[in-house]
Amino acid sequence: MNLFAKGIPPVYIPRAMSKKSTIEASNWLSTLPFSAINYVLFLIGLLVIALGYILMGTGELNSTQSLSVSPIVLLIGYLVIIPVAIMYRGKEK
Repeated sequence: MNLFAKGIPPVYIPRAMSKKSTIEASNWLSTLPFSAINYVLFLIGLLVIALGYILMGTGELNSTQSLSVSPIVLLIGYLVIIPVAIMYRGKEK
């Protein structure tokens, strides 16, 4: 199905606009909203969550490890570390 047969004109992108988007695309790394500490905290949170699931999976069916320790570790990962990683802002100079 050809869109031009229906009378829909092609989209024209001016040259100046395309250069601006190229400049913005090249600077995307310098304008990330998070700093390195945010990514480190997020990685720590993912490791804590993985540890919680490993604890849950390796414990006996009705053990303290599976029923108490691993849910607490998962809650700490999901409700403390990940939100802190998202909301943390370092001291601005």
